[in-house]
Amino acid sequence: METYIKGTFKRTIFSSNDGFMVGLIKIKDTDDQDLFDYKGKQFTFTGLFVELNVDEEYVFYGEVIDNPKYGIQYKVSRYEKIMPEDKDGLVIFLSSDIFPGIGEKTALNIVETLGDNCLNLITDNYECLLKVPKMTVKKAIDIQSKLLKYNESFEVVVYLTNLGFNMKDALKIYNHYLDDTIRVIQNNPYELIDTIDGITFLKVDEFKEKIGVNIDDERRILSLILYVMKNLCFQTGDTYLNFDLIFRAFKNVYEQDISNESLEFYLVQLNSMGKIIIEEDKYILMDYYKYENYVANEVYEISNKDDLIIKDIDIKLEKLELHFNINYNDEQKRAIKQSLIKNFSIITGGPGTGKTTIIKGIVQLYKMISEYSFDKLREKLVLLAPTGRAAKRMCEACQFPASTIHRYLKWNKETGEFGYNEKNKAPCEFVIIDETSMIDIELLYNFFKAVTKNVKIVFIGDYNQLESVGPGKVLKDLIETDMINTIFLKDIYRQDQNSYITELAYEINNGELSESFLEKKDDYNFISCSDDLVLKTTCILSKKAIDKGYDLKNVQVLAPVYKGINGIDNLNKTLQQIFNPKSEDKNETYDADVIYREGDKVLQLENMPDENVFNGDIGFIEKIDGSEITISFDGNMVKYTPKEYKAIKHGYAISIHKSQGSEFEIVIMPVTNSYKMMLYKKIIYTGVTRAKKSLMLIGDPKAFYKGVYNEGNKERKTLLKKFLTNKIL
Repeated sequence: METYIKGTFKRTIFSSNDGFMVGLIKIKDTDDQDLFDYKGKQFTFTGLFVELNVDEEYVFYGEVIDNPKYGIQYKVSRYEKIMPEDKDGLVIFLSSDIFPGIGEKTALNIVETLGDNCLNLITDNYECLLKVPKMTVKKAIDIQSKLLKYNESFEVVVYLTNLGFNMKDALKIYNHYLDDTIRVIQNNPYELIDTIDGITFLKVDEFKEKIGVNIDDERRILSLILYVMKNLCFQTGDTYLNFDLIFRAFKNVYEQDISNESLEFYLVQLNSMGKIIIEEDKYILMDYYKYENYVANEVYEISNKDDLIIKDIDIKLEKLELHFNINYNDEQKRAIKQSLIKNFSIITGGPGTGKTTIIKGIVQLYKMISEYSFDKLREKLVLLAPTGRAAKRMCEACQFPASTIHRYLKWNKETGEFGYNEKNKAPCEFVIIDETSMIDIELLYNFFKAVTKNVKIVFIGDYNQLESVGPGKVLKDLIETDMINTIFLKDIYRQDQNSYITELAYEINNGELSESFLEKKDDYNFISCSDDLVLKTTCILSKKAIDKGYDLKNVQVLAPVYKGINGIDNLNKTLQQIFNPKSEDKNETYDADVIYREGDKVLQLENMPDENVFNGDIGFIEKIDGSEITISFDGNMVKYTPKEYKAIKHGYAISIHKSQGSEFEIVIMPVTNSYKMMLYKKIIYTGVTRAKKSLMLIGDPKAFYKGVYNEGNKERKTLLKKFLTNKIL
C-alpha cells in the first residue's frame, strides 16, 4: 500500500545520470506506521528524481522496503515539491544555490517587502521586485527566470506522469527534450517512439485523446504502420516484408477502412522520411536495412584480410593432442587450424560431431601460440554465447571464462545501450561464439560495432537448428554466401556412437525417418498414447525420473506451444502440483492466476546482466517474503518484485525455442496432434538434440512422423546474404 513521508532533503548518498538517487530525508510527518519512530530523524530513501535541492521540503509517496544489502529504505514512486510558506523558509529558499547572487540580506528584504505570497507575485510579474530596496531590473528579471525554471522542470514531469508515463520514462523524456518537452508532445507525441528507448506505440497511443489525436490522424497512421511492420518482422523472423502482408496486418488493427492506394501513399511517405526503404515489393524498416548492410560490410572486410602464418602449426597440433591425450581426426585438425589461420571461420555440425572438443582445441592452441599471461589472455581471448547456460557449458568444457554476448558488451537495461560500441571498442583479439544460430541480426550488428576490424572470429553452431527468436537467419545466410571459411562437421565423434538420440537427430534432419523411432532403446523411448492421456503420462514419467535420483534441474519437459491442455502453461500447473505441492511450510505469492511457491523451478525470460542472470537460465525459488521472490540461479540470489514477475515463468515445462543453447540429461517431449503447425522438422530436431542421456517422446507416432516431414514456416526473408553476395560480384 502506498504511504507518504514529508520532510526536508538533507543529503545525496548516490546519484546516477539517469536520475536514480539514494539520499537522506529528515522526516517531519508520515502516515506509514513503520516510520512513526523516525519523525524528526533522517531516513534513507531511493527513487528517480528530476532534481532535489538540499534543505528544501518534499512529499515522497511510496513504500518501506528491506534492501538485503543496505537495510530499511523508503522507495519513492512519485513526489511533490513543497514551496516554503513561512518567513524563515522563504528566506532560506531565496538565498539558496537556486538563486546565485542573492544573499540572506536580499532574501530577507524580498520577503519583508512582498510578504509570504512573494513567490507567486514574482512568478506573475518580475516588476513587483522593483519595490525591494536596491533591486535592479536585471536582477529582478533574473530572479523570476530562475524561479520559473525551477518550477518548470517539475511541472513538465507532472504533465508527463498525468499522461500515463511512469517516473522513469518521464525523466528520460524530460532529460532528452528539457524545455521543449511539452511542445514536442503536442506537435507529434509519436516522435517519442524514435527518440526515447522503451517508449512504444501502444504507450503513446494510450493518451492520444488527451492531446487531441484522432484515430485517423496522419501522425498516428504513420506510426501505426511502423508498429505493424516491426511486429510482423518479429512474428515471421523476416527483415523485409511485402505489401500484401503489411496491408492485411494493418487492416486487422486499424479501426477504419483503408484502401491499397492510401496505404501505399503512407508507405511512400515513410520512405521519404527515411523510416523505411522500398525496393520493388520489398518494404524494409530502416533499422533492419542498416543492421544487415553494416554486418555485411564488417564480415566482408574481416574475412578478406590476409591469413595468419603460424610457424610449425602441425607440430603445435601434435603437442595439443598430447596435452588432451586425444587423436584428432583430419576434419577436427582442419577446423582447429583454420580457426587460427583465417580471420573469420564458421564451424557447423549436428549433435555428437565434436564441436565442444574443437572449441577446447582452439582455446588451448591460441594459448600456446599467443604465450599471453592468464590476465592478458582473459582480455584478448573471449568466449561468448547467446544464453547463460550455453556460456556456462563453454566455461566448464574449456576451463576458461565465458560470458553471454550481452554481458560482455556491457548491456545497460536502463538505457538500452551497450557499453562497448563504435566509440568504445572491446579490447578482444580473438572471439569464439557458440550457438550462433540463436543470434538475431540486431545483436550481431551490435557485436560488430563493438569489435575492431583486426579481430579474429569463430562462429560455432548447428545450421539445422531453429533460427533466432528475433528477425534474421544469421548463421544460415553467412554460410550460404560461400565467402566465409566454413567447416562442415559430418562424422560423429562421441564415445556413445551407438546413442539412438544422435541417430534419430540425423534421420530427422535428413528426412529419412526409419521405423526404429517406435522401438525402445537404452537412451530413448516413444510412449504411444492418445492426446487426452499425454498430460498424465508426462507427469508419470517426470516423477519416475526424479524418483530414480535425477536432479529436477536436469529433467526437462519441452513443448512447442503454451496454450491448450497439453500446452506449456497447463503442463507447468500440473507438474507444480506433483513436484512442489501446496504446503504450510512454503510461502506463496500470485501473478494473476499463476502461483509462485518456495521451491518452484523457474525459467528466466529476460537478460538481467546487472544481476548476472540471462534469458534461458533455470533457477529455484529460495524464498518468498510478502510479494518479493528470491530465486537461486546456481547460488546467485536474485530478487523480484511484482513489477519484475514478467521476467520469470515456471520452468517445469519450457518451450523448445527457450531450450536452445541448453542440454538436459533427460528430455520428455509430448508430441500431439493438438500442436498442429507448431510441430515441424526444425522444432522437433531442436527438441531432440537437447537430450544428453535420455529422450522420451509421448503421444501420437503419426503426429511425430508428419512433423518430421513438415518443413514448417517458410524460409525467412532476409537481405544479409544478398548484401554479402553483391560485394563479391
